[in-house]
Amino acid sequence: MDYLDRVKLAELGVKERSLYETLHPNSRALHDNANHLLARVPMTWMNKWAGGFPLGFSQAHGALVRDLDGHELVDFALGDTGAMAGHSPEPLVRAMARRIGVDGGLTTMLPNEDAEWVASELTRRFGLAQWSFSLSATDANRWLLRLVRLVTQRPKILVFSYSYHGSVDETFVVVDDQGRQVSRPGNVAPAFDPTATTRVVEFNDLEGLRRELSYGDVAAVLTEPALTNIGIVLPEPGFLEGVRSACDAAGTLLILDETHTFSAGPGGATKRFNLRPDALTIGKSLGGGVPCGAYGLSQELAERVLAAVASGADIVDVGGVGGTLAGNAMGFAAMRAVLGEVLTDEAFGPMEQLATTFAKGVRETIEAHELPWSISQLGARCEYRFASPAPRSGGESLKSADPLLEDFLHLYGVNRGVLLTPFHNMALMCPATSKEHVELHQGVFDEAVGQLVH
Repeated sequence: MDYLDRVKLAELGVKERSLYETLHPNSRALHDNANHLLARVPMTWMNKWAGGFPLGFSQAHGALVRDLDGHELVDFALGDTGAMAGHSPEPLVRAMARRIGVDGGLTTMLPNEDAEWVASELTRRFGLAQWSFSLSATDANRWLLRLVRLVTQRPKILVFSYSYHGSVDETFVVVDDQGRQVSRPGNVAPAFDPTATTRVVEFNDLEGLRRELSYGDVAAVLTEPALTNIGIVLPEPGFLEGVRSACDAAGTLLILDETHTFSAGPGGATKRFNLRPDALTIGKSLGGGVPCGAYGLSQELAERVLAAVASGADIVDVGGVGGTLAGNAMGFAAMRAVLGEVLTDEAFGPMEQLATTFAKGVRETIEAHELPWSISQLGARCEYRFASPAPRSGGESLKSADPLLEDFLHLYGVNRGVLLTPFHNMALMCPATSKEHVELHQGVFDEAVGQLVH
């Protein structure tokens, strides 16, 4: 990062943090007075926001958030895709009001007509024949890993280094600088060494994948079609097809986690790239902010699971698959409203067009200042990284991180009405995002870069 004056960057960061504190006294007070919340926030990852304390918010509608001090911000974070439908879209509000009021019954442990509608729509979009539901993609991944081990009678799974599949214990394995498979740095007190259950290779490394599958003990490869939580890392041409072929050759199942890559289109990256997973998981974006998740199985895999159940496996009671609130009526009402009326097939085109405009503007600024940065796009989602060319693996993406620079850019944006995802530099478009919102970001980004280079 020697192309930047690090002393100047630190000074700019201090200046923006001071401005942030001045502009947000009510958010600061909310944080300081939260004496009964662990780490002073409802969930500890909320402290990831730059500035020393997170914004407290009072309202959120469409692509806009209003904080406790009355500032309106264009929200490109959108709950890290949890609000990909926008905040409180009218069809969702209507469906929730009806479910809570007129129809009643938020959860009953009984099915209703919404469930089959949602499952059928997911089949139409993603191609998987059978679906089951959870409260999050984490649960969907966790339960599905049990099922693939059940039917294959193989003990291990394989993930790509620095992929993200929620808080599933087995997935926190990475490749270190010496090429060793190790527990991910910062992994909190794992109950077991995850390298005992999981093999790991770098994304876009087909040779490494084939090597690790050759041992014959991997039940399934669990992967995002593109890495997202370490910054967007796109698959190289032929990589995903190669993963499918390698799995077939090794008798290994393929699970795609579309929780973030749903931004690629109405059927996610699965439909866009014509992929053929044996199973698929997806979560938060389906319900517009109402907790939900789902996993889909091919017809063949579903039949194998049911055959194993007939032989004594318990997926109905205490076998470790399911939860009391999973598949609840409120979640189905939300998913039906979002899929049927908000994140429709027609909604994705304008969202992607805005993302393309966003990426084009950022790229032109990067090139104008000859910065060694890059920006990647996956449908309606963009991310800029401090590396050029763009990282091709999770390990490379990790090395491109610059926390001091990220904090400066994030604070500069917040102080001027633009909110990016705090975990990285992600910007997501929703149906309510407008050209003016993208133009606001571009102006703020140009100003921030100008501060850095002049």
